Formats: sequence, structure tokens, C-alpha cells
Amino acid sequence: MTPKDTSARDTPPGPHAGRAAVCDQHSGLEDRIARFATIWGRAIFPVTATSLTRPEFERHLVPLTRTLTEALHARPFDATPAQRVGAELVAVHCTDPEALAGTLGVVESYLVLYCGPDGAGAESTEEYRSRCARLQHGIAAGFARALRERTLKEQEAIARSALTARADAQQALHASEERFRAVFEGAAVGIGIADLEGNVLEVNDTLLQMFGGLEGHVRSRNVSEWGHPDDTPHVWRMYGELVRGEREHYRVEKPYYRNDGTVLWTNLTVSLLRDAEGRPQYQLALMEDTTERRLLNLRLRYEATHDALTGLPNRTLFFERLEKAMSGAGGPRYGLCYLDLDGFKAVNDSMGHSAGDRLLVEVADRLQSCATGPGEVVARLGGDEFVALTTGDDTEEKVTELAVRVLSALSTPIRLEGRELTVRGSIGIVEGRAGERTPAEVLRSADITMYRAKAAGGNRFEFADEEADARAITRHGLTNALPAALERGEFFIEYQPLVHMHDGSVHGAEALVRWSHPQYGVLGPDRFIPLAERTGLIVPLGRWVLEESVRQACNWQRQHTGSALRINVNLSPTQLHHPGLVADTVRVLEASGLAPGALCLEVTESALIGADDELLEPLRRLAALGVDIALDDFGTGYSNLANLRRLPVSVLKLDRSFTQGMQQQPANPVDVKIVEGIVALAHSLELAVTVEGVETGVQAAQLRDLGCDTAQGWYYARPGSPDRIYALSLSDAVPTPS
Repeated sequence: MTPKDTSARDTPPGPHAGRAAVCDQHSGLEDRIARFATIWGRAIFPVTATSLTRPEFERHLVPLTRTLTEALHARPFDATPAQRVGAELVAVHCTDPEALAGTLGVVESYLVLYCGPDGAGAESTEEYRSRCARLQHGIAAGFARALRERTLKEQEAIARSALTARADAQQALHASEERFRAVFEGAAVGIGIADLEGNVLEVNDTLLQMFGGLEGHVRSRNVSEWGHPDDTPHVWRMYGELVRGEREHYRVEKPYYRNDGTVLWTNLTVSLLRDAEGRPQYQLALMEDTTERRLLNLRLRYEATHDALTGLPNRTLFFERLEKAMSGAGGPRYGLCYLDLDGFKAVNDSMGHSAGDRLLVEVADRLQSCATGPGEVVARLGGDEFVALTTGDDTEEKVTELAVRVLSALSTPIRLEGRELTVRGSIGIVEGRAGERTPAEVLRSADITMYRAKAAGGNRFEFADEEADARAITRHGLTNALPAALERGEFFIEYQPLVHMHDGSVHGAEALVRWSHPQYGVLGPDRFIPLAERTGLIVPLGRWVLEESVRQACNWQRQHTGSALRINVNLSPTQLHHPGLVADTVRVLEASGLAPGALCLEVTESALIGADDELLEPLRRLAALGVDIALDDFGTGYSNLANLRRLPVSVLKLDRSFTQGMQQQPANPVDVKIVEGIVALAHSLELAVTVEGVETGVQAAQLRDLGCDTAQGWYYARPGSPDRIYALSLSDAVPTPS
């Protein structure tokens, strides 16, 4: 870098630096807009009837490109401006069908590339691709509407000319005949004249070409022979009214069969011609060929309602089908299967997304072969999620059979890149009667039920259950409310005393977090700790519990000089893996002034089964600082007792399942022997033993006789406020088993 460069780099940005950056960014977008307009102009200028030069024409496309760009980025998205762009094309005489096809092709290929967001991720790019497709639809719609309005104006002018020509013929037959023939033969729309009985008398060349160019198959026909199955019911009713003189004209969209069996779609305008006395005499038909435009709209509709990868109906079309199936109270029954592939992410991660796409295509083909009955449809909602719908009578049996067919079809391995992959799926089934629930509610219930099937092991189906749905919705609501609850201070801590068994004195307390939920009241940790684990919020929540508990222990010590109350705080498996565990603990202790020996961190035995040295290292560092480590729920994890030698623990907390048999006399001899053995083993390893769930004096006495050191349970005290724990420690209010 030159000295000049260094100076420029070291100089603080001036007050206009931000504005310059914005201008550069704006200039870059304008350059891309101009480039897109150039590509657009090159695509459609050759088929445009205009007096403009190509550069002038391309400059005319720049504001249209800017309109599309603004619509592409608009929040909320609105495709209406694209319709104005289509209309503007017609206004500058871009009326050739190839001009519309070229425009749609350029927009599809280059709009997101040149005018989309910079550095967008895959999900954002997919969103802009979807917006681009809707803008294409808007352009086509605006183009069609403007062209139709222009054509209708021409048709009305032609009709007026025809009427004028017929009237003038009575005064100046020769002159009016030539004028009429000029309009009749040179018109860009098909024109036909028939008598009131429907016999075709005259047609122009444009109409002949529309019907395939065979004059004999047009002139010799009667209007009544041109019926089509797709005719709307009122077409022939209006025709009858016109030939009877009850209406002057009508306009409809009407299909015709050509001589070769293909279908011609037209915008048809039929007018009644009267003689000088006003009596009905002839009927005049004006036809605009809309076949290509209709096919284009059908293609755009198909692309908007079908999955591009598998060709199955997408979420939009499926919701339309579902709403139709569920419309009307007390209507027919329906059955819905919501399928999610088990382990599909592993295929993408190990074999790549292209292999995953081929797998989805094969799955879609198999699902399509399963839903062949009347009223059955399969769709892809996105990713590896599919739905199948059946309607009619006895849907409970039909939807069960459909789910069985789906799982059976998936059971055959799929060969992919030389490997055979076994595909499994989890299916949630919702069955009911139309009108009882909304489509969104049905799909949500099926989604919840699918996850219940997945949690049960996968490769199975489950039927929806209202109570299970309610629990899942509640869990979802609690999960979403967790972050805000921590910010709003809705969590609080209760403390349960830890008691010396030999004299009943309070040894310390275990911190137990609670959630004061504004809707559900006070929730225990079993309601929200698993949710916090799954969302990662357990780390900040656990840090807050540690800070509050340590602060409370310091308050106890300040209130009573010489108090030896200790505080026990639980650590979740996620916290054990968090790299900031040691640093956070040291910071909290140093900030509060609490001695490390007054803190005990409780870790469940299941979290340490098979733990390697890397996982144990943070606990060893904390133990080296003087913090006690307790092995919680000991006896439930089926760990090798020999592993106790390598764990940095100083306390075993015996699970309550081993002490429940001692609540009454005589105690369960097996439980007594197990507890006696564990206590002896722990003491031989210089570990203290704490028992949980002590609820009776008999139980407490026997555990004391077996050598247990400390205990906690409702026999001594339920979890409560910190002031209650402090009062117990001063008054020795804890009962001592005799």
C-alpha cells in the first residue's frame, strides 16, 4: 500500500462518508437496472412495432425495470405494479405474443440476478424467486388486460364501421361496400356474419386462419354446431336472446373445436345488425384468438401451484383442495396424513443436497402411486414434509389404509449413487367431519401428531389426540415465552434445606427455580427446563440461577456471622458442555465474595455416563478451586461404580427410588441392602452421601442408622423462601428422627 493509501485508510471517515457509501450502493443498483433494461430490449425489440430506435426503446424500459425492482423488494410484497408494466408494453406496441414470452423469460432469468438482494442466503433467494414468479404472472395479466381493452376498442370501431357501412349501402351501395370490405378483410380479428338462423354467410381471412384455413369447414357450418363442453351455461341463453332481438350484443370467452380436434379459445363479441326499419337481420361475430395467452396463464398457474422439484401440488394448491374438502358444516368426512421423513438431514449432510433432491423425487413418485383412489391427493409442503388427503365416507378406515400403503411403499430401499437407502417416515393422522375445524387447525394438529409419532421411534403413524395437541400447543407457547420471561424477571428461586442427619441441623439448601407464568401460574422445573435445554436458553437461565443463589448464600452469611449455610445449584448437560462454565462460576464467586467451599454444583449421573476427559475437565478445574461437585440421582444411570474413582465428585445424592421402600416398617430388605452398600462404597471413597425424598420419621431414622450424612425432603421442609431457610437454621426447627 502506498503512503497515500495508508493516509486514506488512517483518516477517520468524514461526515459525508456514510452518504457516499449509500450513493455508491444506489449507483450500483441503477447500473444493474440499466443492464437489465438492455437485456430486456434486445429480447423484445425485434418483435416490437415501434418507431423508436433500439437505444430509445431500451431507455423507455428503464423506468419499467425500476418498477419491477421496487416491487421485488417491497415489504409487504405486492405484485400489482407488475400489471402496470404489462399494460405499458401494450401501450408502446409490444403486442406480439413473442414480446410477452420474451419479457417473461428475461424476468425469470435475470430479474433476481441483477436486481435482487446482494449476498442473500438460500432461503432468501428462494423467497425472491417466488416473488419473481408472481411478478411474471402480474406482467402477463396486465399485458392480457391491456391487449383485450385495446382489441375491444378496435372491435367496437369495427362494429360501428360495419353498421355504418350497412346503413350507407342503402344510399351509396358501391362506396359503402368497398369501405366495408376494406375493414372486413384487413381486420386483425376474425369477423363472421350469419343470418338469424345461424347460417354462416361471410367470414374474413383472419377467422379462417383461426379455424385452420379450411373455408369449406367454416362457411358451410351453422352457429349451433359450434358448441363445446366448456361453454358456460349462459352463452347459448344470451345467443337466443340476441337472435330474437331481445339484446343488442353480448361478450363471452368461448372455446371452439378446430377441424383437427384442437381447441381454439376466443374472446367472442356478437352484435345484432338491424335493417332500416329496425328489424333484426344479421348477427356479426368478432373473435380474438386467446389460445396462446390462455396456455401461458395455465402454465403460470401450474408453476405457482406445483412443487418445482417433484411436480406434486404445493402448499398453496393443497390448502385450496383442503378448504374445498372441508367447506360446509356437517359435510363429508376427510382424513389427512402428514408425513415427515426420518433422518433425511443425514442424507443431505452425508451425500449432498443433489442426492437428497433425487431421494425426494423418488419418495414423491411412491407417494403418488399410493393415492390413486377417488378423492385422494398427495402434496409436498416443503423440505421432506408431504401430505396425503382422502375424502368421502368411512375415512377413518381409508386414511389408515393410506398410511399403511405409504409406509409400505417407503420400506423398499432406494438405490442412490450406488448405495441402498432405507427410507422411514413418521405420519400424523387427523380424521374428522368437514366444518368442525379450519384447514389451518387440521394441519397444525397433523403436524403435532407427526412429531408425536417421531418421538415414539418413527416409522409409524399416530392418530391425533386433542389432549396431546393441547399439551403440545402449551409446550410451544412456553418455549416461545421463555426468552421474554427471563427478561421480565418472571423466574424466582425456592430453597429446600439440606439437613445433617445426626442432629437435624440445617447444612445448606438446594436452589430450585420456578416460573411465575402470567397465564399458567407457578410452574415447576419439570415444565420448562427440558424446553430451555432444547432451545439453548438453559445457559443464560442457569447463569441467572447461579448468580441469584450465590447472592442469597452471601446474604445468609451476612445476616448471621459464622453461618455455614451452603448452596447447591443444579447444572444441566448443556451447561456442562458450555465453554464458559468455569469462567462464569469463578466470576460469580469473585463478584459476590462467597467462598468456593460454600457452593456445590449438582450434576446428574446420566450426564456423566461415558464422559471423556474433555467433558470432565471443567468439573475437575472447579473441584480444584474448592467447589463441591455432587453426583445427583445416583443409581438411575446404570453407570459402572468403578467410574466413581475418575469423577471429580465429593457428594453422592442417592435417588429417591431407593429410599421409598423405607417409608414404612418393615422396610424393603433389598432397598436397605442397596443403600447400605452404596453408603459403604461412598464412604470408602471419602464421598458424603445425601438422600432425597425423605418423607417420614421412620424413613429418616433408618437412613441415619445406615450412615447417610445429609438429607432433604418434605419430612424436614418443603421448598420455600430464603427467609424461611434462614429461620430454620437459627431455630433448629427441623425435626430430628428419634
